[in-house]
Amino acid sequence: MSVIAWLLEGDPAIRWQVLRDLTDAGPDEVAAERARVEHEGWGARLLAVEDPDGLWAGGACFPAAFRGGGRGQPWTATMHTLQTLELLGLDPGSDAARRAISLVASNGRWEHDGQRYFDGEVEPCINGRTIGTGAYFGVDVTPIVDRVLDERLDDGGWNCEAERGSVRSSFDTTINVVEGLLELERTTGGSAAVRAARHGGEEYLLERTLLRRRSTGEVVDPAYLDLAFPYYWHYDVLRALDHLRGSGADPDPRMAEAVELVRSQQRADGRWLLGRVHAGDVHFHLEGGVGTPSRWITLRALRVLRWWDGAS
Repeated sequence: MSVIAWLLEGDPAIRWQVLRDLTDAGPDEVAAERARVEHEGWGARLLAVEDPDGLWAGGACFPAAFRGGGRGQPWTATMHTLQTLELLGLDPGSDAARRAISLVASNGRWEHDGQRYFDGEVEPCINGRTIGTGAYFGVDVTPIVDRVLDERLDDGGWNCEAERGSVRSSFDTTINVVEGLLELERTTGGSAAVRAARHGGEEYLLERTLLRRRSTGEVVDPAYLDLAFPYYWHYDVLRALDHLRGSGADPDPRMAEAVELVRSQQRADGRWLLGRVHAGDVHFHLEGGVGTPSRWITLRALRVLRWWDGAS
């Protein structure tokens, strides 16, 4: 079986992106497959566990019943579920999406200080993801955008620890913010200030070849080399490369090491394995465990390589 045929045996959320990004199918075929996300597979399953008030697990960042402890952060609350639905490609204009977003806007409150959900809270890693999902689902997130633009650090990126005195950016925080700003640009056109901030954050990552400390040349975190999905707030090199591809950027020599690291993980059958599952409770697992063939990683890696190799 070809790797494309194998991908097309997957969930509608996989299939519509394969059609769009790897087979150049027509827009009507892509749209018809994407529409199935609302009613079938992973998208329908996530929508089915939405609470009557529109939230998931009763909370914004954490489940209502969460009191700490356990292994990893729970991923069942609203922000993580909305991010996953965005990645699955739930149509923002669908009935389910419009209903959910209206209820989240009315009822969602952040655990930090009870702020309204789409007003954001104080951490730029959370606010960047909220900008992304808000923009994707058609919410005006201007106040959060203004906040993250003001919080950009002198080295070009962002860090959730800035409120506690950090003056150095973080890969994890920066990727969440630049992804959110890019989604804002896609849906609203953005502004010169938004584009400048996003480009500055991307340059922060590129100056470090997407994986190394600029000061010592060491890999920042070995976990960045493991390809994960869903990734939630966590950084890894494939997430960074897929973001840059989606931004319309030209391939840059500073991406080369990360690209070859992704390429080196392709198996002889054309597939990639799931490299990491971020610990924590989930509504259900999208794929098998670590070390099993992953349609998500394979789809994202193939479209990155298609972009990279197509420019050479």
